[in-house]
Amino acid sequence: MSGSIALSWSGGKDSALALHELRRCRTPPSTLLTTFDEESRTVPHHGVGIELLAKQAAAVGLPLVTVALPSASSNATYEQRLQEAFEGPPLNSVEAVAFGDLFLADLRRYRETRMTQAGRTALFPLWHRDTRELARSFIADGFRATVISVDGNQLHHRFLGRDFAEDLLDELPPGVDPCGERGEFHTFVHDGPIFDHHVAVQTAERTTDGRFVWMALRVHSRTEATAASCTN
Repeated sequence: MSGSIALSWSGGKDSALALHELRRCRTPPSTLLTTFDEESRTVPHHGVGIELLAKQAAAVGLPLVTVALPSASSNATYEQRLQEAFEGPPLNSVEAVAFGDLFLADLRRYRETRMTQAGRTALFPLWHRDTRELARSFIADGFRATVISVDGNQLHHRFLGRDFAEDLLDELPPGVDPCGERGEFHTFVHDGPIFDHHVAVQTAERTTDGRFVWMALRVHSRTEATAASCTN
């Protein structure tokens, strides 16, 4: 193995913060790694289309390795697909995988076990950082993100589509983690210090299963129009 690092990438702020931290203070990753639902072509829990994650990866200047999963796949299927991905290029040259987890010990243990079985090391560059300070530093550093998924059992659906900004943090009810570490909400990052250029998106339709609500994102129409005019 070459000793390179892959970063588990969801498109959300914790992934972006992990990349920022690795580039500033540690060995920067050589690739991003994400799983997606092969039927809906979206990232689990976040609901973001894999095409938008590809645009993010291009904006941060890293290749994106994708692992397709069947809809409603079991942990066993997830682990099998991931193991298969590590056995072939480009992940067969990766020595460690970094994750943006903050304080959920059971999740960390699960990831460490999976990575050990895959012959890799698990890294946690943000582990035990104060989540309130981390959320505010994310904003102060110039990152921009949109709330794209909300768990209605933990947070009111009205937060969907909001900018991840100081006023949102001030309005979060007690018990909701400022970084959404318990799955209260998820975000999509479209600008910040890790990007060579911003990812132009616009909000689209909302969907819900009653408990969870998702905000679809699309490439901004002006971006599409500009791209079309450049090819004519």
